[in-house]
Amino acid sequence: MATGYEPLNTLKEIGKNIWIVDAPVIKFYGMPFTTRMTVMRLQNGDLMLHSPCAICDELKQAVSALGTVKHLISPNWIHYAYIYQWAVAFPDAISWASPNVRKRAEKYQSDVVFDRDLSALAETDWAHEVEQMIVPGSKVHEEVVFFHKASETLILTDLIENFEPKHVPWWFRPIIKLAGISDPDGQMPCDMRMTFRAGRKKLRGAIEAMIGWGPKQIIVAHGRWYDRNAVAELRRAFRWVLTQD
Repeated sequence: MATGYEPLNTLKEIGKNIWIVDAPVIKFYGMPFTTRMTVMRLQNGDLMLHSPCAICDELKQAVSALGTVKHLISPNWIHYAYIYQWAVAFPDAISWASPNVRKRAEKYQSDVVFDRDLSALAETDWAHEVEQMIVPGSKVHEEVVFFHKASETLILTDLIENFEPKHVPWWFRPIIKLAGISDPDGQMPCDMRMTFRAGRKKLRGAIEAMIGWGPKQIIVAHGRWYDRNAVAELRRAFRWVLTQD
């Protein structure tokens, strides 16, 4: 199935020491989701793989050519499925767990083994080059977000989804519009938004902190990502929380 983001399984450089990889469509609760991995290279040559996609020989070789695969990152409780494949291919890599992902992986009998847990502050392994935050406000969806300083890139996963109607099946278009995740006004999915009702002030603080990082672009896992006007896009996507008392 075409995604609109071809070529797939291919490194695409989007800034200094940062690449994205657009992956084939996956089915999530029967719905077609495009997916995206982000690769960051640290100054020591170590690579951080954020939300790893399915591995293949060509992608494995291309990533290996960039540096040493060191950190395999699950940014939230849903995005972990392919960490095991990369861990097998790179046994010296560290697999990082986001909040609640261990329980979900156990529930679905995943083979993944997590080595360390991501914290609310940037890990010492990358703190000088990548900022980090666990977004509070929801006990269901605690996503870890990252800010790659060298490229001024904010890396989100599901906090914003931005499906382009032209790239999804006709029957999926009313669903993404109803869920509030249709480009050009992609936002947090409505079901996820409901889990932040009691924690809106905490979420607002996190969004304001992201704005304070001063990103120039935003990577999202599903749909069109933002290669410009990042702060304006944050204000647009989260206007429902930034403008509330």
